[in-house]
Amino acid sequence: MKLRPDLLDENSAPGVEVIQLTSEENVPGSHVYMESQIFTPDSKRFILHRSAHSHGSDPCDPQHQYLVCDIEDDCRCTPITDELGATAPSVSPDGRFLYYFVDQTRLNGGSLTLKRVGLDGRDRETILVVDGVLPGTKCRPSRIYSLSTISSDGKRLAVSAFLGDGQAAEQPFGLLVFDLEKPSVQVVIQGPTWTNMHPQYSRSLEPPHSHDILIQETHGYRTNEDGRVVSKPDGKGTDIHVIRDDGKNFRSMPWGRDGNESCQGHQCWRGRTPWAITSTHTLEPAEGQLIEGQPVEDGGHCGKETPGGRRNDLTREFPRPYFYHFATDIAGKKLISDAGPLDQGWRIFLAELGEAGRDPLQNVRLLLNPRNGPYTKGGIDCHVHPFLSPDGSLAFFNSNESGISQAFMVRGI
Repeated sequence: MKLRPDLLDENSAPGVEVIQLTSEENVPGSHVYMESQIFTPDSKRFILHRSAHSHGSDPCDPQHQYLVCDIEDDCRCTPITDELGATAPSVSPDGRFLYYFVDQTRLNGGSLTLKRVGLDGRDRETILVVDGVLPGTKCRPSRIYSLSTISSDGKRLAVSAFLGDGQAAEQPFGLLVFDLEKPSVQVVIQGPTWTNMHPQYSRSLEPPHSHDILIQETHGYRTNEDGRVVSKPDGKGTDIHVIRDDGKNFRSMPWGRDGNESCQGHQCWRGRTPWAITSTHTLEPAEGQLIEGQPVEDGGHCGKETPGGRRNDLTREFPRPYFYHFATDIAGKKLISDAGPLDQGWRIFLAELGEAGRDPLQNVRLLLNPRNGPYTKGGIDCHVHPFLSPDGSLAFFNSNESGISQAFMVRGI
């Protein structure tokens, strides 16, 4: 690790320290996407990766590896994968194992292998190989999503994939749920509007909620025969749903799609609570707000106007808000986000969460300016993607302030 006091200035929160976790000059380092379940429950070890970018990695990159970062051992990073195509990691809720996929799929062929390994690198085993048509379908998976999600009891794991055969445009994507105790897989929802599903298991320990998965539906996106997005929507945009991991009880989140508010595309559960939070774009006023809500019976993809929806604008007291990516601690009491105003760049703020459904963000304070380069259209950018350790004592972010993406940690928050 390397201390980086130069990333602090007179506006930074007092007492914080910035630590650079990755530092290879010609190989980018990055955190796994901020909603991913990549921490041990004691907040002492977590997964990050080398030769990767903010939204995943190239499955054909021989330099790509997932690393275990041991915070108590001076943030020593040790490779835990070396297979070509390693992707979509999830740490088991007890912190003992890393689950990940080896993606060797192609349209109408190849294989998808689910593996498990101890966080000490021992006892690596193959859980299941999918090398044919998925049960109950006529489809084979390809274009595996770079994020997986694991249930709070550690018994099920989900990932999304393209289910097309390359013969026509607008073919389906689907959510694959794997039974980890009696290894098997089923497709619980599929269709052409699930191109960027962002599946996230509820972290609640209560059985009714622990089967819920938060998913994103990308209305209006157009895909070609290979499942690649070739145009994006101009209308009301995406909406966010919740579904049980058996494919039942489809619900909606009361966000977006009213002609003024649209979902930016990032959302996550508020810790272990049944509430979730999304970031929005609004036309009037021109802001990026954080809105929390609860799932309700689907009202026909009408987003914010879903009957019975409960909403709370967390950022209503923040001047000229433009919040982007964010995450909470496991208790749902702290929130971290990169935010504007846009003319001041993407800075990192830490805040406290009050009563769900009622209170705005409280005690909002600036941690630091990560000095990340501007986000641009086209190409692959470095996104700050801040998140917290489960206990809320540490913060993490990416920055390309050196000219290449690297992973950072903040302590003393």
